[in-house]
Amino acid sequence: MKLITKTMMTAVMLIAAPVALPVAAAAQEFPLVAGEYTSLSGIFVEDGGTLAYAQFLASEWAKEQAFAKSKGWISDYKIYVNVDARDGEPNLYLASTYRDIPNGPEIERRNKEYMAWIKKSDEQLDAESGNRAKFRKLRGTMMLQEYTPR
Repeated sequence: MKLITKTMMTAVMLIAAPVALPVAAAAQEFPLVAGEYTSLSGIFVEDGGTLAYAQFLASEWAKEQAFAKSKGWISDYKIYVNVDARDGEPNLYLASTYRDIPNGPEIERRNKEYMAWIKKSDEQLDAESGNRAKFRKLRGTMMLQEYTPR
């Protein structure tokens, strides 16, 4: 009985301990500050397609990213090569960094501005994307948010 009572008291103390913390400790600011978002697209470039895709990235993709950056829609863009890609992993990542994520109406406004700038129809852009499918496959995307210590 003494062992059961001691065990119960220990359990009650463990449960109550977080509640009994001083108010100053509980009111501390979270030690990390939320920052920008980075969208990563994982791309698998097929054998024999490296030069063609590199040419696209260095011309069209970079030009489109520079336009978005000039408008303040993104703050940075980069290309990362997965040097030690394992079987099935993307061997290339495209990164675009955003200060914030736009809402629906803002996305529509930006799309209209982009389409006026690019001077291509949706059909042309879709066909060009289809042509790139011959030598690259999108393996997935993810959105990361940067956090930095206070």
